[in-house]
Amino acid sequence: MAYSEELKAHLATGGTNVARAWAITRRDGRVLGFTDHDRGLSFEGIAFEPDSGMTAKAIARGTGLSVDNTESYGALSSEAITEADILAGRYDGAEVRAWVVNWADVSQRAVVFRGALGEVTRGAGAFTAELRGLTEALGLEQGRIYHPRCSAVLGDGKCRFATKTNGYFVELAAETVEEARLFSFASVEGFDDRWFEKGRFTVLSGAAAGLIGVIKNDRIQSDGSRVIELWQRIGAEIVPGDELRLEAGCDKRADSCRLKFDNFANFRGFPHIPGEDWMVSYPVASGSNDGGSLFK
Repeated sequence: MAYSEELKAHLATGGTNVARAWAITRRDGRVLGFTDHDRGLSFEGIAFEPDSGMTAKAIARGTGLSVDNTESYGALSSEAITEADILAGRYDGAEVRAWVVNWADVSQRAVVFRGALGEVTRGAGAFTAELRGLTEALGLEQGRIYHPRCSAVLGDGKCRFATKTNGYFVELAAETVEEARLFSFASVEGFDDRWFEKGRFTVLSGAAAGLIGVIKNDRIQSDGSRVIELWQRIGAEIVPGDELRLEAGCDKRADSCRLKFDNFANFRGFPHIPGEDWMVSYPVASGSNDGGSLFK
């Protein structure tokens, strides 16, 4: 946290015009600004609204690599943070920035917190959101795992496969919807049975636009219809007519990478690594012991 000389001089006067402001940037790109001042503020292209349903507790910060965490809390409202958006997961992992600012001269400000939203709980018309500092990421598992299956995510910078390639996705309207988790279509031609399993399911329009699910099952029925089942329900309502995009799924096997996606040059697994059966094997008196493979 670095204070400018102007802000330091203002704080040194003892009679200060200090307020707090914070901004939330959701993964869909929407930015919301809040302040505990009684009037709105504006800087960095963000409008910070007063009394808009959100405030924050004191931020506990430390030296070293300890995680700086705090909480934010407020009321649910239709104008700012809605219960529907929280249930839909639109705030999961959203970026959070907080400032101390001189409301009389907003050029005098300092960032006091930067991180992301963690667990969000709700109840009785209010919500509480955990704020996690940047050092939270240092506690995540790092490095590669030596495993026969690929460690990349289909379409990411390591995989490099273009998921929008023709033949690997389809955009269509929802037909029959059950609990925002089970979707039936009269026909989806040009794709083999189970083609979309483990693939991405994206809602393109309607109340759930922008939300993403993962496909658990993709089955072609005896009458030619197709049923798509998600691992978890989408957190907002999906109705017939809403536009959807289905992307091919990858089971991370070497054969799938080579035959289904023709992308084996970017395969990030170790398909020839010995398995557990090899680790517990031992030489025997009978048979050939010439140093070759123990498994014929």
